[in-house]
Amino acid sequence: MTPFNSFLACIALAPAMCLPLHAENLQPSAEEQQAMTPDAVLKDLMDGNARYVAGKIADPNLAARIAMGAEGQNPKAYILSCVDSRVPVEQVFDEGIGDIFVGRVAGNIEDVSQLGSMEFATAAAGAKLVMVLGHEACGAVKGACDHVELGNLTALLDEIEPAVDAVEGFEDDQKNSKNKEFVDAVIDKNVRITVANIRERSEVLANLEKEGKIKIVGALYSLQDGKVTLIEE
Repeated sequence: MTPFNSFLACIALAPAMCLPLHAENLQPSAEEQQAMTPDAVLKDLMDGNARYVAGKIADPNLAARIAMGAEGQNPKAYILSCVDSRVPVEQVFDEGIGDIFVGRVAGNIEDVSQLGSMEFATAAAGAKLVMVLGHEACGAVKGACDHVELGNLTALLDEIEPAVDAVEGFEDDQKNSKNKEFVDAVIDKNVRITVANIRERSEVLANLEKEGKIKIVGALYSLQDGKVTLIEE
């Protein structure tokens, strides 16, 4: 069965039972990667998350993947995540060696290093999707809400301050890490701002998206059930 036919068969199944986009649950070949569309990659990730939530993850095929990885890589997506140990990105999307690029920084914020990595992943290495993945109860966001100062962490949290300032509908005494509703709102806003900043700060990524070659999206991960929810723009 060709990768395309596998994808068509995948659509017909319930998401939790859906097989990965590429054949035999191996990392994409160059041809398979080139044939993928941004929407197909996004669906593949969300189907993988459905399997993860349902506890029906695919066979990791570690030995085969390690061997293939030694010959090169053709990942389909770049996911910018927080460093939080409770968010194991590859597992969250039921992906394995060679499937995705993962960039991690506290608070899932974009910086020059992350932007350059995204540009490499897409323009040079062929990835079709950039996802900013925030998560529930983010410690970095809580620190920004409380205006924590600690060494180099201070400068990092300053990058999240625009999201703290942009959230409306709360009195000053409600704007702190003890207010879950406020923290949740800042987490959501921080992802949205990061997505906007990626487009604004990277002409390479913005142009690739305009040309339909990639898609840039935001999403949130629930620590309660492991589910990823896309943020509608």
